[in-house]
Amino acid sequence: MKRIQYHRYGGPETMQLEDFELQTPGKREVAIKVAFAAINPIDWKVRNGHLKMVTGKTFPRALGSDFSGTVISIGPGVTRFKAGDAVFGSVQIKDGGALGEAVIAPETFIAKKPADASFEEAACLGTPGITAWNGLVDKAQVKAGDHVFINGCTGAVGESAVQIARMFGANVSGAASAQQMRRAEQMGVHPVVDYRTTDLSRLEERFDAVYDTAGTMTVATGLGLLRNGGVFLDINPTPVKFIRALFNRRLKPIVCTARADILDGLAKAAGEGQLRLPIAATVPLRDAIPQVIALEQGRKLNGKVVVAME
Repeated sequence: MKRIQYHRYGGPETMQLEDFELQTPGKREVAIKVAFAAINPIDWKVRNGHLKMVTGKTFPRALGSDFSGTVISIGPGVTRFKAGDAVFGSVQIKDGGALGEAVIAPETFIAKKPADASFEEAACLGTPGITAWNGLVDKAQVKAGDHVFINGCTGAVGESAVQIARMFGANVSGAASAQQMRRAEQMGVHPVVDYRTTDLSRLEERFDAVYDTAGTMTVATGLGLLRNGGVFLDINPTPVKFIRALFNRRLKPIVCTARADILDGLAKAAGEGQLRLPIAATVPLRDAIPQVIALEQGRKLNGKVVVAME
């Protein structure tokens, strides 16, 4: 089988489409024949070595985090899945491998694919949906009637956050580019402002949760927009922010952390039509590396890029 691998941390030149041999799934692991994989910024951040304290120094390493596909086999202790199940989910950061024809993932990192969502659509849900859920549900405990502000509300995490917040009954405001403001409004974001021409620190409204899914808002601005008891969800965590969060409970750095209940919640939402991410392009695996490079270099698309394995 084939997958995208690299033999050292570094830039785009390190990526190669290579043969590999799928290992036998271990305890509570599942082997999956990948149908589609979605490209995410975390993919090149890991390849560049930004998370090497987590990912270690063993090579070759495999690229890719989110996928959909069909269970090939299960390891000891797996109870939620069986061979032949249609699933979607993510891999552990330390493992990677979604951008390949088969992958192994922990049982708790996958869920059964909703019948009403295609394999392409399901492949997009993992990292954006989990990250949005980690912030809004785990940290902010969003509920009906809350007012949420989402910076970057038309990015993948932002759109997931908008839909999840509305699913829980919250009112959503946000910031997007001028070109994407209409799309934000169609999702139910009101009001929506142009982040390029609006000083967010001067907004008059105050919010129960502010989620900076774009990673461009300062902590001071985010905290300044909060109502009493509100929280600022920061998608760009740093050691300094984690230390600061120990002394200021309104600051919540967000790290994408998968759990079975989150994946099941995303599956339910997608199955009910409450969670969908737009797909801008679908390419075969042999053409995936140029797509990763283009996105890494700043190419802007109105949706996710999905890689087809067949």
